[in-house]
Amino acid sequence: MQIIADVGGIPGKDCRGFCKYCYFRKVKEIEPLGCKHCLNGKVGCDHCTSGVTETKNEFASPFMVVHSVQTSLMMGNYSDKNLKINISGGGDVSCYPHLNEIVSAFSQFDIPMHLGYTSGKGIDDSKLADDLISKGVNEVTFTVFSTNPLKRKEWMGDKNVEESLKALKIFCENCEVHAASVIIPGVNDGEDLFETCANLESWGAKAFILMRFANYENQGLILGNEPLIKGVEPHTLEEFENLVKTINKEFNLRVTGTPLCDPKNDTPFAISKNKNKHYLEILSKVTSEATILTSKIAAPYIDRIIRNIEAEDMVNVIAVDKDIGCLITQKDLENADLKDIKETVLIPGRAFVHDKKAEEILSRDGVERLVARGPDKLSVDGEMSGTLTRKDVLKTELIAFQDLIEAINFFGVRKNK
Repeated sequence: MQIIADVGGIPGKDCRGFCKYCYFRKVKEIEPLGCKHCLNGKVGCDHCTSGVTETKNEFASPFMVVHSVQTSLMMGNYSDKNLKINISGGGDVSCYPHLNEIVSAFSQFDIPMHLGYTSGKGIDDSKLADDLISKGVNEVTFTVFSTNPLKRKEWMGDKNVEESLKALKIFCENCEVHAASVIIPGVNDGEDLFETCANLESWGAKAFILMRFANYENQGLILGNEPLIKGVEPHTLEEFENLVKTINKEFNLRVTGTPLCDPKNDTPFAISKNKNKHYLEILSKVTSEATILTSKIAAPYIDRIIRNIEAEDMVNVIAVDKDIGCLITQKDLENADLKDIKETVLIPGRAFVHDKKAEEILSRDGVERLVARGPDKLSVDGEMSGTLTRKDVLKTELIAFQDLIEAINFFGVRKNK
């Protein structure tokens, strides 16, 4: 179990400048997206405005960060838990000016620490890595992009590239390091990627997460900031999946990809695989009719599971033009074809659309439809999957699909016998 030590920070401002591929680069002021946290009669709340753009969360004072963790420790029943303090934020953790200070304070608790996502761009002297390790940091998630200094400097704006890479090597040799790279075609996806993996493996990194570069709205850029880089065509989903599988075969690293795939755990949607079909027998029977409106990636997997539980007469699965379900917006619903959508529609739990707006949009053909939200997640992404066992993944997915079926049965229309 991890206790979050949120140091805050704003992308771009608190990470020594945007990386060229950063999801938050070029973000414009947007109208409220809407989400499940909005009040019934109002579109917009902190979550779907400043929360999603991460433009107002300044670095927190060290006192507030330490006090928050102390409070969590006092209020929680952690006596028998395997605890870790996860130091993370909206900016780059290595750029937090009080990082050494809070790590020193946390060391008094005798609890190991995890440095959440950092690119190392804030490390001016690699000795900082030794210092943090000596105080209890034993896990680091490090965005490497490439171990080629020139590419890091060009694409990440890393002004101390030699020191940040030295720090990464020190972390790899002494900690559990989960490295990550956003993969850009023609930049760091060929020989450079193999060299980076070879270096990570020789240094002692435990895991490597490949992250598909997104450059268009339907790939996830919902903040009015597409394209991030003109002229760059991201990998297709099939190309990216094949790349993840190739790297997994070639290197002794725990390799996962996001938005897909995990070759070891078969995510996303491990329970859709034929070898795991027998686990579906524990799920409840579907007794009502509904449509599941979801993403392009998730739709074929969910459809296969629905067919495997023999519920295709009750439930159909329709994909909108968005790769990731939790980034579905009002615009995606407006562009959806309504001809095959049933009277009850389930959308992803974290979709960025107001509930009432969703019902209005999906009833625009004159058919009054009920829109409900499914679970927040039906599977796990590569960032989480790499830390789980196959059993953990199957359990997580089965619980999520049981929740989905219960929602279908509760909100859906009972089929006449």
